[in-house]
Amino acid sequence: MAALLLGLAVLSVDLVGPSAQPAMAEPETQVAYPSGSSATRADRLGFDTCSAPPLSTMRAWRDNSPYSLVNIYFGGLNRGCEQPSLTKAWVRDVHAMGWRLLPTYMGYQPSCMYGDKPYRYTASNATSRGNADAKDALTRAKSLGLLPGSALYADVEHYNRADASCRTAVRRYVSAWTKTLHASGYLAGVYVHQDSGLRDLAASYTSTTYARPDAVWMARWDGNSSLTGWPTATNSQWAVWQRSKQYRGDHNETWGGVRLNIDNDRVRGPVATVARAYRVTSTTPLNARTGPGASYPVVRTYNPGATLSVVCQGSGSKVGTTSVWSRLTSGAWVSDRWVSTSSSTGFTAALPRCMYPGQVTAASLNARTGPGASYRITGSPLPSGALAYVTCQKAGSRVGTTTVWNRLRDGRWVSDYYVSNRSNTGYSRPIPRCP
Repeated sequence: MAALLLGLAVLSVDLVGPSAQPAMAEPETQVAYPSGSSATRADRLGFDTCSAPPLSTMRAWRDNSPYSLVNIYFGGLNRGCEQPSLTKAWVRDVHAMGWRLLPTYMGYQPSCMYGDKPYRYTASNATSRGNADAKDALTRAKSLGLLPGSALYADVEHYNRADASCRTAVRRYVSAWTKTLHASGYLAGVYVHQDSGLRDLAASYTSTTYARPDAVWMARWDGNSSLTGWPTATNSQWAVWQRSKQYRGDHNETWGGVRLNIDNDRVRGPVATVARAYRVTSTTPLNARTGPGASYPVVRTYNPGATLSVVCQGSGSKVGTTSVWSRLTSGAWVSDRWVSTSSSTGFTAALPRCMYPGQVTAASLNARTGPGASYRITGSPLPSGALAYVTCQKAGSRVGTTTVWNRLRDGRWVSDYYVSNRSNTGYSRPIPRCP
């Protein structure tokens, strides 16, 4: 994280003062995470190819290639390839192999786009096109088992920036895409060229007219996989697990005896969330509860040997040898002591930690060692628009209108007053309370 924040020199805050303002609707629109959702992030080398490869190819490349992430073109009127392999079962099986997925939607394109894609938008209809594409993307994502909390990336191809109206159209389209996805509990990403889409979105990064996407995937085929030092976006923009780069274009590679035509990607950002199936290992019925602890109410029981759809894991009260609890797609929690995951004492590497990111609304936000302004500042501050990957919430010292503090994935704490969660006065569902 520190490497992404080099050069940051702005006022850091976590206490209310004369210039403090509550969270604004834009550009940091709130994500309405439903119960049973969670974000997933990846820090990996990946590849993208037009059609999702068959499972046999994914197995061969998993065992022999340096890649562990793959793009999927899961929808859009301008999608240029058939997807005979891309089904809900394919998503489930590829994810179970250990692959992470970067879902990409090839919808309407700017009217000034270079190339021959037929379906385009202008400044006058960009908002409606962005809304419609996002709604279709949500339907298609859900049908493939891409759960709320997933990041869905709108493909915005390279376009002519000399057309001012077209630049406005892109910003309107991306803003509508972002707000519509957020309203259904999904994160909004965008694939852009470094000399058009990235340049224009970076220029409107702090504008209150447009909702800001949560993550960018930039195309620059220079062979350099670095996620900092980009010429058209500063290091403080999309700075915290919010960047990916397509650094080499169209070429063939062969791994495990199987050749594919691919682009190369370096990803450090939010990706798809997909549930994993595990079994109940207890000899008596297993209680599922409303929170990660034995004191929470029971909402359902599962018989021994029953299959559980697990989304993520979090910390809670200790049961047997572990304090890890697993969250199900229903939103309920079960003690991991009685689930067939790989560990009976700690977290399982195949499952993400339960996270509910919100964008930072302050110019720069201090992170502390505990839930209060009296705790020591630690690490680099989070810049405006950074994703605060929240794992749980706890009461602490009052900042602005709230006493709620967020524990981040890296263990640090920030005031919820400066994070675009559902509430600016109390706890935000479905984020659990910290044990």
